[in-house]
Amino acid sequence: MIPLGEARELIVSACPVMDPESRPLAAALRCVTAEPIVAQEDVPPFSNSAMDGFAVRSGDVAEAPARLRVVDSVVAGDGRPVSVGPGQAVRIMTGAVLPDGADAVCMVERTRTESDGQWVIIEQPVPTGTSVRLPGSDIVAGGKVVAAGTQLTPAHLGVLARLGLDSVRVHRPPTVGVLSTGDELTEGSTPLRRGMIRDGNRPMLVALVEDAGYTTIDLGIVPDDPAVLRKVIEDAAEHCDALITSGGVSVGDLDIVRIVLREMCGQSMHWMQVAIRPAKPLAFAMIDGRFPVFGLPGNPVSSMVAFQLFARPALRRMGGHTEVFQPTLSAVTDVELSREPDGKTHLIRVVAEVDAAGLLHVHPSGGQDSHQLLAMAEANALAILPDGSGARSGDNIEVLLLDTDRLRSITS
Repeated sequence: MIPLGEARELIVSACPVMDPESRPLAAALRCVTAEPIVAQEDVPPFSNSAMDGFAVRSGDVAEAPARLRVVDSVVAGDGRPVSVGPGQAVRIMTGAVLPDGADAVCMVERTRTESDGQWVIIEQPVPTGTSVRLPGSDIVAGGKVVAAGTQLTPAHLGVLARLGLDSVRVHRPPTVGVLSTGDELTEGSTPLRRGMIRDGNRPMLVALVEDAGYTTIDLGIVPDDPAVLRKVIEDAAEHCDALITSGGVSVGDLDIVRIVLREMCGQSMHWMQVAIRPAKPLAFAMIDGRFPVFGLPGNPVSSMVAFQLFARPALRRMGGHTEVFQPTLSAVTDVELSREPDGKTHLIRVVAEVDAAGLLHVHPSGGQDSHQLLAMAEANALAILPDGSGARSGDNIEVLLLDTDRLRSITS
């Protein structure tokens, strides 16, 4: 058996990073920048008010209360030249250009007006710079605003839009084909014939790829026919950047994914028995040295775990990420997690919760056999148990979080 870390490194390092392309901002969410982005202008481009209130000269309001004549009013987008002289104030709205001569803004809540708004009483001293946004106080022209290798978030896209950019250079996200193999597979609501099962792996894997931020092409169910599978793989290599298969990678005579990939790639195809449970059997090949094929096990839990451990990091590398592996965290197990020594790392489906002190606690989500997908659906993490006898209740263990949206707080 091959150690988990060695298998992951072999697969990830073989996958090519996608070429850069220019994308409109609207299509760049979650893409990874291919080059640093430097600001060409200040943001904000002019001094403006951070509050609704009155623009004043701080020297006029060093002592309060101070009575000033209101000489004008400006709103955001008003480009007229407006100025404030000694003893004067200008009513100003949030985002409006600070009038010439003014160096502070008094928020409206600290004022009262007289004579139908012709005079304003400033009820407290207003130091220089109060409620004023200076040019470049957010972004300075010439500064690097986004580093190369950054996954673009909604906030990043807002920054780039404020800088006037219409597009951005990113690594093209890979398009991933997904298929299942097996004569026993069917789909839909048609009653099952004896010996048939419905394919849950392909919908699950399509969703996992799309949840990771990549486009999928659903290639359907492929029968246990080597010629048919080879044709599907060859066609996928023309339209996709990577391929994920489910089933057909174990040691049986009809495990056709392993057989076909060996025929297509020779000794460069890696058929691995990884020292983990579940997801021990795994196939990986590079078609023509450029098109990765991830042959995942057919048992549904094994297929999902193998995706998380091997395919997802490789796809992240292809998409331009430099940090490709999910981090592991320390957690306390609330129950005994027993196991027998067998030379493998065991990955236990668990529910992770956070207590009032901020500590992570885990307990099993259900049955641990590799066909029991419901327990996988209930889990939001995998507990990592090294070879040995397991962990006792209260022990600290490592966990791999799968779904932070379902990381709950312990309330009792």
